Amino acid sequence: MSPLIPMTIRWRGQALANRFDAAARNPERAQQDCLQALLTRHRATAFGQTHGFDQIKTPADYQRAVPCRDYEALRPYVQRMMQGEANVLVSDPVTMFTLTSGTTGQPKYLPVTAVSEARNSALMRQWLSRLLTDHPRCLSRSLVGIVSAAVEGHTPGGIPYGSLSGRIYQQMPGLVRRAYAVPYPVFEIPDYDRRYWAIARFALARDVSFMGTPNPSTLLRLAAVMDEHHESLIRAIHDGTLGLAATDLSPAIRRSLQPDLRPQPQRAKTLERLVTTTGHLHPKDCWPQLQLIGCWTGGSVGIQTPRLTSAYGAVPRRDLGYLASEARVTLPIADHTPSGVLDLTLNFCEFIPEEAMQQHQPPVYLSHELEVGQRYHILLTTPGGLYRYHINDIVEVTGFYHRAPLLAFVRKGKDMSNLTGEKLHVNQILLAMEQVQRQFDLTIGQYQWVPNLSEMNYHIYVEWADSRGDRWIQHTLLPALDQTLQQLNHEYAQKRASQRLRPLCLHRLQPGWADAVKRAVIATSGRDVQYKWRVLCPDTQPHPLTLSYREAALPK
Repeated sequence: MSPLIPMTIRWRGQALANRFDAAARNPERAQQDCLQALLTRHRATAFGQTHGFDQIKTPADYQRAVPCRDYEALRPYVQRMMQGEANVLVSDPVTMFTLTSGTTGQPKYLPVTAVSEARNSALMRQWLSRLLTDHPRCLSRSLVGIVSAAVEGHTPGGIPYGSLSGRIYQQMPGLVRRAYAVPYPVFEIPDYDRRYWAIARFALARDVSFMGTPNPSTLLRLAAVMDEHHESLIRAIHDGTLGLAATDLSPAIRRSLQPDLRPQPQRAKTLERLVTTTGHLHPKDCWPQLQLIGCWTGGSVGIQTPRLTSAYGAVPRRDLGYLASEARVTLPIADHTPSGVLDLTLNFCEFIPEEAMQQHQPPVYLSHELEVGQRYHILLTTPGGLYRYHINDIVEVTGFYHRAPLLAFVRKGKDMSNLTGEKLHVNQILLAMEQVQRQFDLTIGQYQWVPNLSEMNYHIYVEWADSRGDRWIQHTLLPALDQTLQQLNHEYAQKRASQRLRPLCLHRLQPGWADAVKRAVIATSGRDVQYKWRVLCPDTQPHPLTLSYREAALPK
């Protein structure tokens, strides 16, 4: 990479850091200014007029005028925007929608404007600037970023929807793009196996100093592909071809990748020597100049991060921050911690104590009122048109930077599981189970779904009352249930296709199991009337298993 790029990033990052630090010293004023700027900008929108944005002067006014809400309450506004209607949630033109899973079968479409995109990009530039201060050589070689396709489709109004990360990847300055090991068109390859193979093929052809992608399971999958397919990968690098990735590849993607292909016999020989010496093709041996990995290190997804060491070596890891399709929220400033400084200039944030969320009128705190060690649900007001939005995330305050809180994502809130980014909601489980029972005229009793971190899959415990046998469960029921979930949750489908989520496992339980679980819970809580059966839970009580079944192969 050209030395001009790190210099430019640091120079631009310093101005951003000065503004960031000034806000961190006076969080109450910074958040007040942020809120007023957002309300003023969007007061003429349909949402702003309905909620009297022009009359709001303080955060207390805002809380009285605008109730907190989830996405389903905003969906009617978003649907109008998807048709092309202007001035609904935001006054600025919508440039695209990002896509993420909803709580039902319908995904969430989240509006992006040029303003919201620029502000989120500024926080990313500051992340890079601080990174270069701590790791000056992390951009000295090629960069491997792994993103999703920028455009997956278009709304009825003709507005594209897809991945903001893919869009940013495309729009980086030319000098930065020349340092990419993996050209963007690779991420448009529809087949997951071929896409990962192509990522490995282009990445292995370069000397890499930095890798970045939110989910550590993506990097684990990449390392497995490198090792499993080392022969075909080395051959393609030697010959300068697309190898296995070329199968069924569209002519447009093939043409766009051609300029990045050239025979590299010397690089191939180096990789062959590694395989001969070690018996494997591991990233830690292929990229001795790798200085840093940027990925999530916290929450249930971050549990996978320590596993990176065996494949990538003892390389420092810097969290990318608490970010989602809805918003980028924190700025990590140290390695090996999920904690990051709350950006007080980008979004207006409110916090509800975790234990108070079910109260009729729970207390709501601002950033300067938080306490170290406490956990909170977070409400977001963003430049992209989300107002007092309950994202269903729980964060913990781990300290302070000046007076700004350091936040770490802990987990999704009630009724949601997130092993590796799939964000599986209990409503989707209920719908999937209902559909397969109706599809097959199936009779089952109570059931629980338990996320299994060690196996990276879901175990289904079912009180079985149907007469159909073992082969039918394994070869018909489980594939159908998995396919139904994929239709209800596109992120679950992506994680299954890439094998970051493994196949479902079903356990048949003896009659009486559910009643025994209920009795055990009531014996502890003493609350028979208030007892609620948990469909999605982190663990399950000891039970008399009958048999267990696993789907034999990925559905095609």
